[in-house]
Amino acid sequence: MKTQNTATPVSCFQTPDSLPTGKIAGIDFGTVRIGIAISDAGRVLASPYETYIRKSLDKDAQYFRQLVREERVVRFVLGLPLHLSGDVSEKAKEVLQFGKWLREITGIEVDYMDERYTSVEAERILREAGLTDKKRKERRDKLAAQILLSAYLDSGCKGTTEFLGIG
Repeated sequence: MKTQNTATPVSCFQTPDSLPTGKIAGIDFGTVRIGIAISDAGRVLASPYETYIRKSLDKDAQYFRQLVREERVVRFVLGLPLHLSGDVSEKAKEVLQFGKWLREITGIEVDYMDERYTSVEAERILREAGLTDKKRKERRDKLAAQILLSAYLDSGCKGTTEFLGIG
């Protein structure tokens, strides 16, 4: 049975009260590595921040709480790896679970955005830069997060905050 994307679109610029002042963190989720990018406070630029190596639920929670505090993050946007058809993949279900956990442990709203090609684009950019396999691996996830966050910011922060009946 296929699960269709029935997401509700939102914009962080809909009303003055829709999102407090602060930064947005873009997340390229992985079970081992998580790529992170951070916007500026004006939400114009996205910069690669870090590739976080997952440790344990407790240490991961501590890391993300500290990220929110230190960088003044007011929203997360997670890349959602949908199938080319738009159907929700198994990996997308993992992302949705992670997003739910992230919201619970930080108290910060989580938004989702289609990320079907961000990792491929990041790999292409890194290959064209002539980086070694090791250097590409170190940078791929945070660059994918930057590409995702840039697209999110360019769209006027139009992602989706929920996938009905999924996750």
